[in-house]
Amino acid sequence: MKRSTDRILTTHVGSLPRPADLLEMTLARDRGEPYDARAYPARLKSAVAAVVRAQARAGIDVVDDGEFGKPGFIHYVNRRLTGFAPASGAPPQSPFADSREYRAFPEYYAAEARAHPSPAAEAPHMECVGPIAYCGHEALAADIANLKAALAEVEVEEAFMPAVSPSNVEEWQKNSYYKTDEEFVFAIAEAMREEYKAIVEAGIVLQIDDPRLVTYYNVTPEASVADCRKWAEARVAALNHALAGLPRERIRFHTCYGINIGPRVHDMEVKDVIDLILRVNAGAYSFEAANPRHEHEWKVWQSARLPEGAVLIPGVITHSNVMVEHPEAIAERIERFAAAIGRENVIAGADCGFGTFAGSEEIQERIGLGKARGARRRRAPRHEAAVALRLTACNRHLRGRGDPRALRAQAVVIPAQAGIHAHSGRKPMDSRLRGNDGARGSVAHGLRKLRPHALPQTDSATFTTSSSLRRSSSIVTGLPR
Repeated sequence: MKRSTDRILTTHVGSLPRPADLLEMTLARDRGEPYDARAYPARLKSAVAAVVRAQARAGIDVVDDGEFGKPGFIHYVNRRLTGFAPASGAPPQSPFADSREYRAFPEYYAAEARAHPSPAAEAPHMECVGPIAYCGHEALAADIANLKAALAEVEVEEAFMPAVSPSNVEEWQKNSYYKTDEEFVFAIAEAMREEYKAIVEAGIVLQIDDPRLVTYYNVTPEASVADCRKWAEARVAALNHALAGLPRERIRFHTCYGINIGPRVHDMEVKDVIDLILRVNAGAYSFEAANPRHEHEWKVWQSARLPEGAVLIPGVITHSNVMVEHPEAIAERIERFAAAIGRENVIAGADCGFGTFAGSEEIQERIGLGKARGARRRRAPRHEAAVALRLTACNRHLRGRGDPRALRAQAVVIPAQAGIHAHSGRKPMDSRLRGNDGARGSVAHGLRKLRPHALPQTDSATFTTSSSLRRSSSIVTGLPR
């Protein structure tokens, strides 16, 4: 897995809104309705190529296929696991319908459901009626081939591919075959191991998507934190069983809170589950850190005992509101983590995906474009300008502990033509930290990444939230390692 040795690398969580014609085919295929089966593979391949190009042009370093080959981040397994049949009886209600959050704010969530019906409500569920085995080799091979073909046309640092965790499949599908929940989730883990292994062997970083690990507390109102931890321990054990023998440095783990836009006062706190998250056999950990409910938790990650060589992928742009983040706010989020655990151990990411189920529209395309434009609107005057690195508080904390990672400077001088707003009257960073002009890893190198690029015309524009992220990550290129 690539690290931020020369500059802060950028990535996202995976899912992106599908282009309209592909979305129509994807939904019809998922629901068993007529669609052009002959045209679908070629259209999927071209859409993946377009979204990978778009990510590369927007400055994303670690890219994926937007999960375009899947109807949703969980129930795509309906076509990839045997032992299941269409669920009998009435469709199950959303697990959030009786959650702590819904009980606390029933009027809000009822109104939100009426105004913005979730595509997940119409996604099909299955019922386990026999032994589970993996049968998705052909579909997975197509996803891998499409991504690799797209990668051949761009220059990026690395690629990743998401795959759902066993516990999320356990929640989505009904069990009418295995004797216990634990037996059921371990059977899913054994089957999904084939998908995980194939992704890693293809030379692509595997991302495990596991929002249920931290949402279980919210959707199980009668459970205490201790109850949820006991439940989570068994699910982490099942996931690690599926990952056994795979190189952890080729695996990243993502968890988040399920609800996108809402009050969210019942999210499980990171302090209550961080040790279980870090028990997952992964080399990187992706989590929410850019919204008002969880932004303060960088302090928890700062004091955590991370596995040797671990990378953190904090969200620095969020899916939980439609406000366009200012690039300096994004930079501050990156800086906090870089100061806390070392620059090379941070990759800037997003809180969650922007199209987790085909047809999700909470963060619409124009808002995504607005998030990108926020980084381009501020122009510096035509003279040398200093961009302050607001790390004083972190610095003081680290120095107070005698931590060698404490920063030795507060600002870095950058040319105005980079398009960054000026904050004059600050000291330049020590030249030892800046490096030689033009050298890779220097501020000058980071500036080339900062200069505005034209937004590409693509099938989807939501990914361009990354332009803000990209410029902000470059602001902190001069951080000491």
